Formats: sequence, C-alpha cells, structure tokens
Amino acid sequence: MTPKTVHVPAAGGLRSKRHDAKAGVPDRRTAKTADELLMEARASLPRRPPPAEALAAQARGALLIDIRGGGQRRAGGLIPGAILLPRNSLEWRCDPTGQWRHPAMADRDQHLILIFQEGFQSSLAAATLQRLGLVHATDLDGGFAAWAAAGLPVTRPGSG
Repeated sequence: MTPKTVHVPAAGGLRSKRHDAKAGVPDRRTAKTADELLMEARASLPRRPPPAEALAAQARGALLIDIRGGGQRRAGGLIPGAILLPRNSLEWRCDPTGQWRHPAMADRDQHLILIFQEGFQSSLAAATLQRLGLVHATDLDGGFAAWAAAGLPVTRPGSG
C-alpha cells in the first residue's frame, strides 16, 4: 500500500506529512496469544482473592462486580450483594468520572473484585480497569465456579 499525503494544520498554515495507512495496526511481530494476554493481565493485578477472602472483603466495603452474562447468572445463581454489570459496558459504569458510572463507584480508590464464570475474562477486565486508574481492581481467583464450590452464599435470580 502506498502512503498518501495528508495535510496537517501547523502554526501559520498547512504542511504536508507522509501518512502510512497502516498506522495504529498492531505489528504481527509483537502480537500475543490469549494466554500471554491473560498472564500479563494477572501480573498487573493486586492479589486475586480466593472466594472466602472476597466475601470478607465485601463485608469490609469492597464491591463485588459480576460481569457474567445473563444466561450464566440464571444457570448458576447470584452472589448476594454483587453488582451486576454487563462486560460490554464495564469501563463506562466503573469510571468514577464518567456520566454513565454506577452509583456505587465513588472514586478511584474503591476496592473492586470482578467475577466471571471461571476468572479468565474477569482478569482481563480488571486489568483494563487498572488502566482507568482503578488501582484496587482485581478479580476473584477461580471465578463464580470457585465461589459456588466453596459453598458460599448463592441465590437464585428473582428469589432475592
């Protein structure tokens, strides 16, 4: 593909600049596997609590945020007191400066523990929240499956 010339405003007028149409496209030489992305995400997170520690953290004010899909929540149940946020709107709902934030999102120091079914997607999502400046965002080690297996409280949707 041949570069095209674009005109960029500059002080006193326009100047020409060569522009590569592939700018912003990831370099295949630096592409990563999904497992590598997961390892990087988990390395960036504060300690990932096991279920019993997450329950204790919730009692101390941490927000448990369930990002599982509706089908998974209906099939497996709900963690009492957990906030239900769709994964596809998580960043907007957790940004404490955003107009779409969840009412419980007070500031960037809020302790957040994300929950997905087994903890893979929640690790990636928590790492994204870290990039928003939510330095206490992490996820539940083992996810909802570990919570339920530990015999911790689970309610059926609509029974609460």
